[in-house]
Amino acid sequence: MNIDETDKPFAEASEPYLVFGAPLIGEEEIAEVETCLRSGWLGTGPRVAQFERDFASYKGVGEQQVAAVNSCTAALHVSMIAAGLDPGSEVITTPLTFCATINAIIHAGLTPILADIDPVTMNIDPAAIEDAITPRTRAILPVHFAGRPCDMAAIMAIARKYDLIVIEDCAHAIEAEYHGRKMGTFGDFGCFSFYATKNVVTGEGGMIVGRDETHIARARILALHGMSKDAWHRYSDTGYRHYQVVEAGFKYNMMDMQAALGIHQLARAEANRTQRERIWQHYMETFVDLPVQLPAGFEPGTRHALHLFTMLIDESCGGIGRNAFIEAMHGSGIGTGVHYLSVPEHTYYRERFGWKPEQWPEAMRVGRKTASLPLSPALSDGDVERIVAHTKTILRPTLPRTVARSGRP
Repeated sequence: MNIDETDKPFAEASEPYLVFGAPLIGEEEIAEVETCLRSGWLGTGPRVAQFERDFASYKGVGEQQVAAVNSCTAALHVSMIAAGLDPGSEVITTPLTFCATINAIIHAGLTPILADIDPVTMNIDPAAIEDAITPRTRAILPVHFAGRPCDMAAIMAIARKYDLIVIEDCAHAIEAEYHGRKMGTFGDFGCFSFYATKNVVTGEGGMIVGRDETHIARARILALHGMSKDAWHRYSDTGYRHYQVVEAGFKYNMMDMQAALGIHQLARAEANRTQRERIWQHYMETFVDLPVQLPAGFEPGTRHALHLFTMLIDESCGGIGRNAFIEAMHGSGIGTGVHYLSVPEHTYYRERFGWKPEQWPEAMRVGRKTASLPLSPALSDGDVERIVAHTKTILRPTLPRTVARSGRP
């Protein structure tokens, strides 16, 4: 099935619609936002500072090792600048990622280099990373896809061998761990997302975790117009504070309105993960006989953040392709996702870099077959059973069929 068929209009939904990735917002968040509104302090302020402290505590790092920003894209961009990478330097990353990963590299004046994924984990393959290294390589940017930790032992060994910076894209991986250590604390920087569909939600938002406090201090300055430290205090009740612009920065700061959500979302991160795990396990048990490739089992010593439940749908196995499945689910009133078409499938990157999807065959294969089911803790038991029923009806109208093993191509 041609990937361009995603441009076709979907059928009309016949039932109340289940929005993919709809967040679970509690009364605590609503009350905090109301209090923030009534306080008159909506921009960067005390709630952002509290959210940073809470996040540092959750990650087990010092308070001066984190900086809140307004997106993970901003976190990636600022981290690469704060790392001091020379213009034109090469940054190796995965072709199975959201465009923000690549765009941040480009906007930092650097050159993205792709290394293919492992076909089972769908994370960047360390062997492919090493094969992609050239004299111009200065950094590795692993993405913990769907919440599954990358092989950080192998990646950090490569970084040490070639003296490379490591910037972890942890947009999917807030709760993830690798051999008892939290993701985002392995590399020089870890970058997190609090977008509306993520495991911790602020609507829009991001966080940088850094090994070196001086890098984070610079990141804070870069994120607020290049103004000197704690410039947000200039309007506080401590009196006006003069500031200096010390470099050309960006408008990447987080607002207290966003942090008002994040403070309570982070406090419930583990409880929400437990609910997603319950849904995940139900999907795995219920879909075991469907003609799809289910997510691979968890690697020993790792903790999956359970951000995305992705299935690979192969028309040759089940008689229906990915795009037709998405259209049928939409017609049943259920939103799904595609995570992701491989980066070289997109026109801009093909034209700019001369990339062809076939150069990274595993990412191409996954990108053309993958579909993500709703996994939000906001789903009721009835919602989950509705998703299960429609998935089974669409993917298994007749039997028997060839069944792809879980986690194997």
